[in-house]
Amino acid sequence: MKTYLSVLGNTDYRRLWLGAVISLVGDGASWIAMSWIAVTTGGAGSLTVLGLCYFAPIIVGGLLAGKIVDQFSRRLLLVVDSLFRGVVMMSIPLLAAFDRLSLWHLYVVAIVYGLLKILPTGIIPAVIPDLVPAHHLNTAIALEAVATGAAGLFGPMVGGALIPLVGAHQVLALDAASYFAFAFAVLGMRTRLGRPSTPEGAQDAARRTAWRPVVTFIWRDRVMLVITVAFTLFNIAIGMLTVTQPWLAHDRLPGGARMLGVLVGVFACAEMAGSLIAGAIRPAVRPMLRIGVLQLVSGCGLLLLLGQQPALVLVGQVICGVPAAVLVVSSQAIRYARTPEELRGRTMTLMRTLMLSALPVGSVIAGPLLDSGDYTAMVLVMALLAAVPGLLSVLFVRNEVVNERLPRKVAEPGVREPQPEEAA
Repeated sequence: MKTYLSVLGNTDYRRLWLGAVISLVGDGASWIAMSWIAVTTGGAGSLTVLGLCYFAPIIVGGLLAGKIVDQFSRRLLLVVDSLFRGVVMMSIPLLAAFDRLSLWHLYVVAIVYGLLKILPTGIIPAVIPDLVPAHHLNTAIALEAVATGAAGLFGPMVGGALIPLVGAHQVLALDAASYFAFAFAVLGMRTRLGRPSTPEGAQDAARRTAWRPVVTFIWRDRVMLVITVAFTLFNIAIGMLTVTQPWLAHDRLPGGARMLGVLVGVFACAEMAGSLIAGAIRPAVRPMLRIGVLQLVSGCGLLLLLGQQPALVLVGQVICGVPAAVLVVSSQAIRYARTPEELRGRTMTLMRTLMLSALPVGSVIAGPLLDSGDYTAMVLVMALLAAVPGLLSVLFVRNEVVNERLPRKVAEPGVREPQPEEAA
């Protein structure tokens, strides 16, 4: 706890973190409000269109964001993005107030959200090393994961609670206010968060906007390649889980919608707990080995869903969620350490775009399997996608990254001091 308080004692980091929490909770509430407006205006079919508009543009947005995250001031980008999206979101309650709101307005706002979502998602992790000392980096990363988890847990709850009280349109107005609050939080930071420096001899414009140096870097760095592949496959499994939860609540488990809330809430809490644990524990001597083992454990936890009993399903989600959050924090610290500063923004943007894009792929895989009655096959595929990539880390890169846990001691005459690999 002292470590967390120490990190949050950093004024600039605290402002960025609190602003992000407020904005992310607003996003979670706005999705519930937009879904409610869509289904009450255009029926169930409008939800499908809204979902496509909300999530599909993420891939295009990630490619476009990568062109600018290392070219302009990160501070400027965060502020402009928040102010613009706040104005766009505010357009819905304003149109509703003048009785001019149509479904296509909702779709346009969803598309704008999807296109720009990856911008802060890529920039915020890229600037964390500039705000905290190296020995607090893991804790700062964990706090960012906690913010995301809290938003996923509390955002929909806030939206659902406020809609009967103030109306769905006013919930979107509050989300717009959360964007403005984030912009003001960033403006209040003393750290300038300027664009990264470019190595001497590099062509400035090309170096700052091209994807080729990023792809080449990831392809040639075996650790970065394994992390990218493993986490993309893991997120496909999580995408499958998001489809499996409502199916189980509706078809196999008692409780209906209430059970769905329990399933989603327990998994979100497990991820938050894992993030808090990750920020409190010491870095592993062999972090890639830790990542591989945790991914294997997480995938095996999903096998408990085969039991189709409430207790087994909930325990399986906890076994999956806690280590998943720990390995996310551990891998991000490695990415920071290995990525050149001038490529950090684009690298984080590309990797997060791939991982976010993997979630709907999981939905596409799980849906047909569940519709055809192949629940057992679906769970096995989901568990394999989550666990087997951990073998990549364990078998191929477990010793590629080695941290020294203890300070070196002066060796006695004639005694060879053990190397980090031997000490591990």
